[in-house]
Amino acid sequence: MKITQDIKDSTIIMTLDGELDASSSVILDEELSAPEIMKYSKILVDCRNLNYISSAGLGVFISHLQRFEDAQIKLIFFNMQDKVRNVFEILGLDLLMTIVTNYEEAITIADE
Repeated sequence: MKITQDIKDSTIIMTLDGELDASSSVILDEELSAPEIMKYSKILVDCRNLNYISSAGLGVFISHLQRFEDAQIKLIFFNMQDKVRNVFEILGLDLLMTIVTNYEEAITIADE
């Protein structure tokens, strides 16, 4: 799993590349737990190259939802492959998290 960050003003775009499993979820958790992430009002997660997500990977996002919500930080997923999106939908996480088709839609929702 490779995680890259691109910062634009108050937005951080995290690109996930590879498989988000138990071992790589530790790295993601460290990135999302970093104090400096709280200075952004929008976290956009580009899932274009995310090929797999395990329950541990899902758990990392779930564990940060309330903290981001309390800080009024928008967490938005985009470019999600169908097989990954199906995992979110089967577990009902698409009702808890914002998942959109592409970057343009993510920016539009983030700016609302």
